[in-house]
Amino acid sequence: QVQLVEFGGGLVQPGGSLRLSCAASGNIGRIFDMRWFRQAPGKQRELVAAIRNSNSTNYADSVKGRFTISRDIAKNTVYLQMNSLKPEDTAVYYCNADIWSAERGTYDYWGQGTQVTVSS
Repeated sequence: QVQLVEFGGGLVQPGGSLRLSCAASGNIGRIFDMRWFRQAPGKQRELVAAIRNSNSTNYADSVKGRFTISRDIAKNTVYLQMNSLKPEDTAVYYCNADIWSAERGTYDYWGQGTQVTVSS
């Protein structure tokens, strides 16, 4: 069974940095787009960054110039480097990916989420 597991959340001071990782495991045939979403308390889940097979990327306006998404295809892993963090970046961050497997075909998978808290 395909799973996504995130790593790297935690508490950081404003202006600091964190790097999130998300590894896909299981009977993976192919991974297509990979994304990071976040959800703050009382708010809707929002797309933070996305990366395609072509390595093209797009970002939410609120994180442009501060966050960088990248992927290691050999490791089935996507990363989110977060710099110049602000208190408003506090949220649960979720990894999301479109993955083809023999069991389910192409399916939209989600990780369990990792908490990022930006506070002094």
